[in-house]
Amino acid sequence: MTIYVGNLSFQATEDDLREVFAEYGEVVRISLPTDRETGKKRGFAFVEMKDEASEDAAIAELDGAEWLNRELRVNKAKPREPRNGSRAM
Repeated sequence: MTIYVGNLSFQATEDDLREVFAEYGEVVRISLPTDRETGKKRGFAFVEMKDEASEDAAIAELDGAEWLNRELRVNKAKPREPRNGSRAM
């Protein structure tokens, strides 16, 4: 399972996120999406942790917490919905 971290400061780095989430367990992977056109961070991230108990603890503690002058939104990431890729030819 993966954690969604929203309302993230644009100054936050992968190392910053790893440091914060490592307090709750082993961080497996962090994804900090950027805009394709500008290359700027999009204000959210995905954090994958080793086990569900660590994820639950991180969500419980960090959802609504203020970090880098922003109130974080932290919850379990929802599966990506498939896009309707039909295009007229």
